[in-house]
Amino acid sequence: MSGEDAPAQQQKAEEQKQESKTAEQPTSESKQESQPAAEAKAAPAAAAAATEKAPEEEVFTYRSLVLSGHGGYDKVKLQVKKGKPAPKNGEVLVRVKACGLNFADLLGRQGLYDRLPSPPVTPGMECSGVIEALGEEVTDRKVGDKVLVLNRCGMWQEVVTVPASHTFIMPEGMGFEEGAALPVNYITAYMMLFDFGNLRPNQSVLVHMAAGGVGIAATQLCHTVKDVTVFGTASASKHEAISQGGVTHPIDYRTRDYVDEIRKISPKGLDIVLDPLGGSDTHKAFNLLKPMGKLITYGAANVLTGQRKNLLAVAKTWYNQFSINALSLMHANKSVCGYHLGYLDGEFELISQVMAKLLELYNQGKVKPRVDSTWHFEQVGDAMRRMQERNNIGKVILLPEPKKEEPKIEEEKTEEKKEEPKKEEEKKEEKKKEEPKKEEN
Repeated sequence: MSGEDAPAQQQKAEEQKQESKTAEQPTSESKQESQPAAEAKAAPAAAAAATEKAPEEEVFTYRSLVLSGHGGYDKVKLQVKKGKPAPKNGEVLVRVKACGLNFADLLGRQGLYDRLPSPPVTPGMECSGVIEALGEEVTDRKVGDKVLVLNRCGMWQEVVTVPASHTFIMPEGMGFEEGAALPVNYITAYMMLFDFGNLRPNQSVLVHMAAGGVGIAATQLCHTVKDVTVFGTASASKHEAISQGGVTHPIDYRTRDYVDEIRKISPKGLDIVLDPLGGSDTHKAFNLLKPMGKLITYGAANVLTGQRKNLLAVAKTWYNQFSINALSLMHANKSVCGYHLGYLDGEFELISQVMAKLLELYNQGKVKPRVDSTWHFEQVGDAMRRMQERNNIGKVILLPEPKKEEPKIEEEKTEEKKEEPKKEEEKKEEKKKEEPKKEEN
C-alpha cells in the first residue's frame, strides 16, 4: 500500500464511521419511542391484573348448613360457601333472615325422607327474607320486598335463589321469625282440613302432636269455623298452652289411652282425624271415625325414635301400616286420604291460592304462628334435639346470622379490677403485722 493511498483510506474509514453513527441514531430514537408505547401497553395489563386480584380479595361468602351424611345431629354441618348465587330467568335472590325447622328435616337427616336429595345437600323447605336481586322476566317482585319462601330444599343458608313464584309477599307487621313459621305448617293444616276434610260447623277433629307446628296451625284453623270441637294429644306439661290455643279436650297420650278418652266424651267417634304418626295409630284413627268421617294421614313420626335410623322402629311401623280394600271402605262409609306437601312441589298455582287465603286470615287476626324458640346456625344440633325430643310448643326457628360472642374478656378485666383493691389491702395488712415484729427484734 502506497503513502498516497493511506490518506484516502483514512478518509473512507471516517466516512464509514459517520454513516454507522447516523444509522445508529434511528435505533436509539426508536428505543425512546418504544418506551412510551411499552408503558402504554403495560398500563392496561397492570389494570387487568389489579381487577383480577380485586375479586380474590372481596370474594362473596355466605353461611350454609349442609347435611354431610345420614345419621345423628352432628351430620348437619355449618359451612362457608364462596361466590354469590345469581338468579336465573324467572328467579330472585333472597337474603334469608329466618328458616323453619320441620319434622321432614329430622327424617331427612336419618335418610327417611325421599324428597330430600342425597348428601351433601342443604336442607330446609321454608324461610323468610328480603329480595336482593331479580332475574330476567321477573315483573311482580322488586328489590327490597320482604317475602316468605317455600321450596323443596336448600333454604338453610344466608342467601338463596328460587323461582319468583315460590315467594309470597309478607303482610305488614309480620316479623321474619313469625313468617318462617307459617308456610309449611299452615299450608299442610289448611289443605288437610278444608280440601280433604271439608270441615264444617259443629264437627269434631282429632289433632295429634297438638303442641307442634302443624298441631297449633290446625287448632287455629279449626276455630275459623263455628263450634268445632278439637281433641288434642300432647304431654301433660303442654296442656295449659294448647288449651289456651283452642284445644277443647287435651289428652296426655303418655299416661292415658287417647282412644278411650275420646270415646268417653264422644261415643260415636269423630268427623276428622289428622294422623302424623303412622303404624298402629292409623288403625286406631280409622276406627275412631264416625260414618262419613275422614282420616287424613300425613306422616310417620313413629319411625323417629332416636338420633339415628332405628331399623326396628321402621320395620314395626311399616309392618303395622294400615291398609284396607275398596269394598270394606265402601261398607264403612268412611274415607282415607293421604297428604304429602313435598309431592306438591309442581302444583304451585294451587299452593299460591292456599297461601293467599292463609295470609288473608293472618291479616284478619284469625291465625298467628307461635314461635317456640330461635337458634343460630351454629346451634342447629340443639334445635333438632329440642324438636325430636318433643320439647317444643310451636315452631323451632333457625337464624342464619352468626351468634354473637359473649364479652368474656371484659368481664374478666372487671373482675381483675375488683380483685386489685383487695390485694392491695391484704398487702397493707401484712406490712402492718411485720412492723411490730421488726421493732421487737
